[in-house]
Amino acid sequence: MTRIDFPDNLIALETTAWEEIQAGQLTVATATAVHQGVAEYAEQAGIARIDVEMGLKQAVRHPAAG
Repeated sequence: MTRIDFPDNLIALETTAWEEIQAGQLTVATATAVHQGVAEYAEQAGIARIDVEMGLKQAVRHPAAG
């Protein structure tokens, strides 16, 4: 997978979602915001949505691996 330079706002959204997931408190609003952000970024960047989503999760959850 190609390394993607995600915008700060998308990293912040995924970070919030990951923190909520770990606390067992993920909200629909947060999940929806991440989904919309990923879809918009994927369309603007011309990258498959699944690649954006997977890369974003990797960047937030395992930053040393990227």
